[in-house]
Order: sequence, then C-alpha cells, then structure tokens
Amino acid sequence: MREIILDTETTGLDPHEGHRIVEIGCVELVNSIPSGRTWHCYLNPERDMPEQAFSVHGLSNDFLSDKPLFADKADEFLEFVESAKLVIHNARFDFGFLNAELERSSKPLLTWDRIVDTLALARRRHPGAPASLDALCRRYGIDLSERDLHGALLDCRLLASVYVELVGGKQARLELAGQGGRQADRSQSGFSVAPRPTPLPPRLTADERDAHQNFVATLGEDAIWRRYE
Repeated sequence: MREIILDTETTGLDPHEGHRIVEIGCVELVNSIPSGRTWHCYLNPERDMPEQAFSVHGLSNDFLSDKPLFADKADEFLEFVESAKLVIHNARFDFGFLNAELERSSKPLLTWDRIVDTLALARRRHPGAPASLDALCRRYGIDLSERDLHGALLDCRLLASVYVELVGGKQARLELAGQGGRQADRSQSGFSVAPRPTPLPPRLTADERDAHQNFVATLGEDAIWRRYE
C-alpha cells in the first residue's frame, strides 16, 4: 500500500484571503515504511511574507523570490502523489491550500476521500490529550532536536514516525534518513533472535512432498517452482 506523508508551509491561515503555499514536502510510505522517495520544493508566493508566518518557518521574501511558481510545479507534484492516500496533520488546512493552488493553476483538485488526517486519529486514540505534532513526538519519544522552525520535509519525516505509532503498524521507531526519527536498537532493548535449540519437525508428510514434486515435474523446465527446489 502506497501512502504519501504531506506537509505545507504558507504565508498565512486562509487561502481565500490571498495567502499562498511557500513550501511542500512529501515522504512516500510503502506498507507503512518509508521507501526513501521524497518530493520537496520551495515556491514563490507572488506576495509579501507576513512577519507572523516568517516567525514560524523562516522563509523570507528574498529567499523565495527566485523560486518557481506553484503552476510550474503542479504537474510534478500531481505525478508524485498520483492516487496515493495523503497523510496530513490537521489535513483541512493543507487540503484547502492545495486545492486553492490547483484551482488557480487549472489542475484537477484533490478529493477528501483520499485524505488521512492524523490530527483526527490522534484525538480518537488519545482523547483529551494534546495532539499537536510536537506533543505527539514527545508522547512517542521521537527526536525533536532538529525542529527549531517548521519545515515541510522535516515535519513529514516526523509525522511519518507519528503515523506509524498511531496506526500501530510498527512498534519500533523509524530512522527517516537520519532526520526526525529514532532508530530501533535491539541491543539496547535487550531483544535478540537466536535459533531454536531443537528444530521444529517438518509439517509436510513424505507423501505430500512426493506429490508436490510430481506436480512440479509436469510444469516444464522454466517453472518458477524449480527455483525453490
């Protein structure tokens, strides 16, 4: 199963008030494990950067002035996310901004049925507890030392670790390319794997094994089964 952890940074809180996306980060998961594929870009918002937004992510007008427009990156973005589920924290915020940018660029809009909101998941799993990304990282022991400011790709890496904990797909922490996660260390946990002192007896009888070999013999020399004989 392919999923995309997604995060954006913006110039403000409401796209209907003229605020724009300035950064998009995506991390691909396959069966709840990071595949190593990411997609990231900074964007020129074609407007000024309010001081309040700058204090959150540190992206200045000067830094963004030579970056591409969303319209220039829209096809590349859509190609990366394809039809995958999009895992987003406080998803209505990013969903609204992305569709506003896609509509402005005359591109197909995202649909809510492909969105997984980790804020909603966290509130169901931990009712009454703080559910911000920082709070969830602290709850699950995920390293926040690199998060001085918000950044879309770093936040995606952190959210990937949080998401795995929320859905219970893997108990060990993830090491996300050296950022935003903590690698499981079996030696420190005391967990180790050792061979059985006495091997288990085979489950197949001799007759069953012979019957299987006779069947494989009818499949020809190129049969896939012959690779495992």
